[in-house]
Amino acid sequence: GSIGESTLRVLAAQRDRLELVGIAAHSKHERLAEIARQFGVRHVGLYDPAAFAAARGLAAFPAGTTFHGGVDGLSELAALPEADIVLVAIVGSTALQPTLAAIAAKKTIALASKEILVLAGKFVLAAARAHGVRLLPVDSEHNGVFQCLDGHRATPGTPGRTPDVRR
Repeated sequence: GSIGESTLRVLAAQRDRLELVGIAAHSKHERLAEIARQFGVRHVGLYDPAAFAAARGLAAFPAGTTFHGGVDGLSELAALPEADIVLVAIVGSTALQPTLAAIAAKKTIALASKEILVLAGKFVLAAARAHGVRLLPVDSEHNGVFQCLDGHRATPGTPGRTPDVRR
């Protein structure tokens, strides 16, 4: 999706600082193969069973690729030991289980899937607090609100700082 493609552009521009260790999609296994080759990704997740089966038979993926299928596979992917940050951009309630798995694995969560906060915000936030995990909203509107509420004091002449709204 668009969030994933934007993330790939950031990763491509920061190859010396960032590494992509896992990728997932609903069913676009051909695109995942391209990304896996471009970024040297060894873990690939596919939610759709037919796409998962098709991907496992493709030689287009790098040798040694580990495939993760269904919601359980997405949860495995979200908890990979080598990952520090997990971007969750899954539509609907399907995002809940992988997000909770990433939280339990103490990953920082870059959250674009606002539906899970509407669906189960109380539980997601409680789990994040219990595990000391930070949730970072990456959806543009929610990130704007987050920046306003993050408690930064305005510094005269410093662009990009938000006021302390708790005053």
